[in-house]
Amino acid sequence: MRGVRHVAIDNNGAVLVESLVKPTTKIPFDATRVHGISDAMVSHAPTWPELWPRLEPIFAERRIAIYNADYDLRLMQQTHLAHGLTWQTAISQFCIMKLYAQYRGDWNARSGSYRWYSLDDARWQCHLEFPNAHRAKADTLLARAVLQYVAAQKA
Repeated sequence: MRGVRHVAIDNNGAVLVESLVKPTTKIPFDATRVHGISDAMVSHAPTWPELWPRLEPIFAERRIAIYNADYDLRLMQQTHLAHGLTWQTAISQFCIMKLYAQYRGDWNARSGSYRWYSLDDARWQCHLEFPNAHRAKADTLLARAVLQYVAAQKA
């Protein structure tokens, strides 16, 4: 993983884990420009193998809601592989992005599924006052707000 920040929150928005991750390579300039994380910021951060033991129990003990779950889980699996770790975690998860797409109901005949929206588009469409700061905590809280918005509309 290239200088990412991992955040896990519970149902109430309390932070369970928040940490930068020290990458195995330098962070590309374009990535730093988007998310604001520099090589200097991650120089003393834990590596993925050091952080995973804190994350794994959270994933193993809960049903996890993730915006664009396929992407995030694929990156975690690739990172495991890059570090020589075996991916054995059975993660009970659902994708907020796919749930939101179904809620919006815009059918995409070409893909044969509902149209997916970026987290920022979902924020605007739901009239949520959360920043999309391309920072893990802000994005995690925004994803939670989108999930709560959809749940409130369905109630």
